[in-house]
Amino acid sequence: MRVLFILLLLCAVGCMVSAQTEADSLHYRKIYYMGGTGLSFPLGKSKNVLGTKLFSGSAGLDIALKDRRYFLSPTLYMLTFRYDQQQEDPKYNYMIENGRTNFYMLSLAAGRRHQFRRLNTYAYFGPVAGLVVEPRGNIVGEKLRMANKNSLTVAAKIGTGADYKFPGFFIGGEIGYMHSFKKIEGNPIQFLTIMVGLKSDITRLSEKVTEVIGIDTYKD
Repeated sequence: MRVLFILLLLCAVGCMVSAQTEADSLHYRKIYYMGGTGLSFPLGKSKNVLGTKLFSGSAGLDIALKDRRYFLSPTLYMLTFRYDQQQEDPKYNYMIENGRTNFYMLSLAAGRRHQFRRLNTYAYFGPVAGLVVEPRGNIVGEKLRMANKNSLTVAAKIGTGADYKFPGFFIGGEIGYMHSFKKIEGNPIQFLTIMVGLKSDITRLSEKVTEVIGIDTYKD
């Protein structure tokens, strides 16, 4: 687990400190929408509670900064896992096995990209806040009544990825490591996310929105 984190960190740092071979013409004053789907894999003791389940997803923005080598990426990750309850909950009279839990995690990451003509590699790091939805169950009469236990958590995420520009859109993928600072069922939570998806230019739409609310974007 530590080896995986170190490898991701080295990859991210290497991407961030490398010099660009040419000016980035693909992201100059651009805002892109990114939508992805993939899998989430629990790591370490997280596997006592969580298991991989199809499918997880992500939706976010790639916002180029004035120095186009750098970007901001607010992204919502919707992660789904198999769930095995480990500790009794006094509010419920049954424990859940082979259930389903969801993580809704908002990442506010910053990163740096490196352009090779139409191919871009990038790395990012940032804080994460989110909602964890755990299943619960009670027997009421002769029926099992399901409920949810909701809790807030904070985390950190680091990742790296690449995308390639085709006419009108990008196809890309990324791998990331997320560590939650809150335990679930007495176990530390950390997992690996792998996403693939599309990236499309929404700069004109964002300019229309900011024009309506009176904000000048990318003003020199």
